[in-house]
This record gives sequence, C-alpha cells and structure tokens, in this order.
Amino acid sequence: MVAIRLARFGRKKGAFYRIIAVDSTKKTTGENLGVLGYWNPATKELKADKEKIKAWVAKGAQVSGAVKKLIK
Repeated sequence: MVAIRLARFGRKKGAFYRIIAVDSTKKTTGENLGVLGYWNPATKELKADKEKIKAWVAKGAQVSGAVKKLIK
C-alpha cells in the first residue's frame, strides 16, 4: 500500500519535512516514490502539489494524519 506522509530532513533542532509518497512498509528516510512538497515548521512555509496528491489518492494512497492537517 502507498502512503503519503512526512519525511524528516535537516539538522538537529533545525528540521524540515518533505511530503512524500512511499510504500508503507519502507522507512520514511528510505526510497520514496515521489516528492509531493515540503513543510518548514520554523518559518511555517508549506508548499504542496495538491494535484499530485489528488492523483496518488485516486490511485489508492492513504494520507497520514499530519499531512491531512497541513493541506487543509
């Protein structure tokens, strides 16, 4: 099953997150199927490609709770 979730990047106490599509059995830092956007909690900057997210959901991908909150 494909999941749309956050992957943590950056340094200690300076994290930012990518919104990725990934096989649900893989780690968040492992190989992903596509990068759909990013979120920087320090600057509250969010850039998400909603068309790509909708396309993955149409294919059966499950969106995590954190990503649902961000894209609303």
